[in-house]
Amino acid sequence: MANNPDDLKPRFTDIQSQTWFDRVLPGWTRPFTRLMRLDRPIGTYLLYIPGLWGVLLAALASRNAADVDAGIAGDGASLLRVLWIGGLLFVGSIIMRGAGCVINDMWDRDLDRQVERTAGRPLASGAVSLRQAGLFLALLLGLGLLILLQMRPLGILLGVVSLLPVVLYPLAKRVTDYPQAVLGLTFNFGALIGWAAISNEVSPAMVLLYLGCWAWTFGYDTIYAHQDKADDAIIGVRSTALAFGGNSKLAIRLSYIVALVLWFLSLALVADGLPFWISLFGLIAIGARMMAQVQRTDLDSPTDSLRAFKGEQWTGWIWAAVLVLALVLAG
Repeated sequence: MANNPDDLKPRFTDIQSQTWFDRVLPGWTRPFTRLMRLDRPIGTYLLYIPGLWGVLLAALASRNAADVDAGIAGDGASLLRVLWIGGLLFVGSIIMRGAGCVINDMWDRDLDRQVERTAGRPLASGAVSLRQAGLFLALLLGLGLLILLQMRPLGILLGVVSLLPVVLYPLAKRVTDYPQAVLGLTFNFGALIGWAAISNEVSPAMVLLYLGCWAWTFGYDTIYAHQDKADDAIIGVRSTALAFGGNSKLAIRLSYIVALVLWFLSLALVADGLPFWISLFGLIAIGARMMAQVQRTDLDSPTDSLRAFKGEQWTGWIWAAVLVLALVLAG
């Protein structure tokens, strides 16, 4: 019997093959590294970046001349602590992004089997059992707790609260056309935790940063959702890609504009002088990049949508680098 030509086409998937994990780690670990998406670090980067911004902006706030005069600045923003918290947040992002992926795949394992891009995931394919996934999740959460306990009290509280939207996000895809709004709440708690790890207090600038990151996630995850819109429409999974349809680019642009305005307001509250102007220049630069990215992306192409989604990490890294420079100049 002749093969169906469709069977010969490579399956569209974002699962990476022959990563360094596959070459270095024992074979039995492969399903678990893929379950926590170690082969696709983009999610870890996008989870980490808001936390890194939070640390850097909180440190800038502590160096603001008005704060120093008022005696507010303290050892929470020392260089050693900034580096320590930045490192902890990175490790925590790997662990908690992995935990979030396990939770998501436990919820979605039956749906994932029906979507081309996700059918090869370990739970959907049967490479990992539900019981094994549950035990692995417990291990990841335990490691995440150890990281969280290194934070200040407010950061610990925020870390515990962040688990609620993590659990609710997979459900949101079934009950609302806007699950990306729930993901934004989940994915950006690092901004709050990172800020609190430096200042141990809630501030308007901290909340503005978080809300700006929420709008950013709403935009870039709408791009991500366009990869699966054909399958999602068939199996009943809801998303902003389907809700906005042909108006998706407008919605993404508006989300990005909201993000940029909120980030500007947060910056204006914590920095002045040369550090402020350098940070503002960086903000303008990433804003131009974000808009250009939307313009050139073909949302009807899963490959191009994935490329654009992955590219948003550079928005984060560029502004983080600018904030580091501003922090150095602030002294």
